[in-house]
Amino acid sequence: MTWNYFLWIAGWVLALAWFWRIADAALGVHKIADIARPEWDRRPCGNPRVSVIVPARNEEADIERTLTSLLALDYDNYEVIAVDDRSIDRTAEIIDELAASRAGASRTSRFSVIHVRELPSGWLGKTHAMWSAGKQATGEWLLFTDADVIFRPDSLRRAVAYVESVRADHLVMFPRIIMKTPGERMMIAFFQTLFVFGHRPWKVADPSSQDHIGVGAFNLVRRSVYESVGSYQRLRMEVLDDMKLGKVVKEAGYAQRNVFGEDLISLHWAQGTLGIVRNLTKNFFAILSFQWPRTLLTCVALALLNLWPFAGFCLAHGGARLPYAIALFSMFLIYLGMSWKSPIRPYYFFLHPISSTLFIYTLLRSMCLTLARDGVVWRGTKYPLDELRRGRV
Repeated sequence: MTWNYFLWIAGWVLALAWFWRIADAALGVHKIADIARPEWDRRPCGNPRVSVIVPARNEEADIERTLTSLLALDYDNYEVIAVDDRSIDRTAEIIDELAASRAGASRTSRFSVIHVRELPSGWLGKTHAMWSAGKQATGEWLLFTDADVIFRPDSLRRAVAYVESVRADHLVMFPRIIMKTPGERMMIAFFQTLFVFGHRPWKVADPSSQDHIGVGAFNLVRRSVYESVGSYQRLRMEVLDDMKLGKVVKEAGYAQRNVFGEDLISLHWAQGTLGIVRNLTKNFFAILSFQWPRTLLTCVALALLNLWPFAGFCLAHGGARLPYAIALFSMFLIYLGMSWKSPIRPYYFFLHPISSTLFIYTLLRSMCLTLARDGVVWRGTKYPLDELRRGRV
């Protein structure tokens, strides 16, 4: 009898949790603008100057394609600043060759290069690279992006037109994730499901909410706002620098927006299932503030939230199955919604238990490796754990 009561109570808790989130998303997601739509194909008011900042460390596979796409933007008042952050592959050579090839072009002033030879103590490589470029930038707006993002020619023009129209101070554009294997689609599907459950991007524009956002692929911020919140110097030891930039901007009371953009920007985030596991290993323990008790509790919560609806539906009988069916159906609706804006088909819902297990494994792996190494190893540089903890915002 006790077991039956547990199944019944747990089922309704999960049903309410999932149904509430899908209902909230259904009512709110339509509020997020899609700047790929025809109405945003226009010139921005005032034509403000934008500085596009691209930090790169060991990015020889992608950096030329990214910079070439940026130099082909159809916006007429911008510059690109590429930062080679102590690369040991051909990244610096590729950037310099591209700069030399543009030396005789009329747009030479749009492209400049910074080479970082040494990393000062108390900094992460990426945050230092972005801070260094920010000091040199001449734009009224700063666009921080990654070295593997591909930009459609009209992407920046549409983004600036939107942000000036709504009078925002910080704009995030969601990239189109290129997924080449079923494993990548399975993992990205779970990540997006978890994002919908853990965040409310439709509330980011609400100044009364604490919901904030930041995405490394596209963080566009007014220079005056960037400087007023302390620039990247304030975030110098933040592993999650993109999200934390959004956090400090929102907490300072500035207007924040996020938008869809279809294929305005796109990237292939990782190679295969294990590539995604490796990419997330760096971040997951940082998300939980490098606290192992909190990490273990989160693993338990993730298992209950994502695995127990499937297990409970199999274990329960009769009417006790109803709440589990509601939870599973709500979960399926999230996958259905994803299929409207991505190549992830609704049937990836049936792989949800596998991706959930892999994400819990990734979280535990992140914790164990960080504690064992007493720090985070990121692109060949080790950052001590005590410094990372002290530098958290």
